[in-house]
Amino acid sequence: MILKRRNKVLVILFLGGFFVACKDNKQINRSDDKKETVETFQNKGHELVYKMVQKVGGYKSLSQKNNVQYTYTYETPDGKKDVSTERYIFNGELSYGNYKIHERTLPQLEGTIEQGYDGKEFWLRHNGEALANEDFLKRVKFNRPTNFYWFTMMPKLLDPGVIYEHLGEKTIDNQLYDIVKITFKNEGNTPTDIYQIFINQKTELVDQFLFTVADFGVMETPNLMLMDYENIDGILLPTKRKYKKSSWDAKVTDTPWIKVTWSDIIFDTEITKENFKKK
Repeated sequence: MILKRRNKVLVILFLGGFFVACKDNKQINRSDDKKETVETFQNKGHELVYKMVQKVGGYKSLSQKNNVQYTYTYETPDGKKDVSTERYIFNGELSYGNYKIHERTLPQLEGTIEQGYDGKEFWLRHNGEALANEDFLKRVKFNRPTNFYWFTMMPKLLDPGVIYEHLGEKTIDNQLYDIVKITFKNEGNTPTDIYQIFINQKTELVDQFLFTVADFGVMETPNLMLMDYENIDGILLPTKRKYKKSSWDAKVTDTPWIKVTWSDIIFDTEITKENFKKK
């Protein structure tokens, strides 16, 4: 999956509170001893996303864990795989991937490849040697922010610049969902990705969502992503995922699923910013 890199994360503060009405917007009042902040919602869709993020754990909770390391496995129906050790530092969105298997990503390079983003520069190493090939680096510029974004997607749906639209309710497999369309403010003329998330009214989690891939011009036909969650140190993460082509009514094609798993997840490791720099 290659998605456009989102706006820089601003930490979203939240504390338990109660709902009050304010003009045409709904608000949450939250107090922390002598401090009080107010969350203003654009609309019902924004409010539903906010509640969902509180359920999975917000970006503040991730930032407090400093960093993460995990194994990323991506498998296509033809049996080809990418298997990488992923490392991220949440503050600054630093991203690193060490690919032991890369049958989908730069398969023409035999042996281990390493990709990195140190907060300023994207880089690539092949068998320990830095590469400057622009075509290869374009793939790095897709992969590094994309993998980071997928891992942090749910809390990042509260990023500045996100636009929400509640599309109504829909019953799927006897479960009632709220459907929220997610788009992104864009100062340029390039298209941005579109998400359509299905929030389970019972669990308040996103069980599935539709998405486009603007960077590859895939805007008319979305993919449908299905997810299973796992609680890792208090954060609910969709560690088992699969996706394939779909209609905007969430009716998938007969093609096989592309499968993605995150395993061996460890937060707050001993990695530092030095580990993300180009050697």
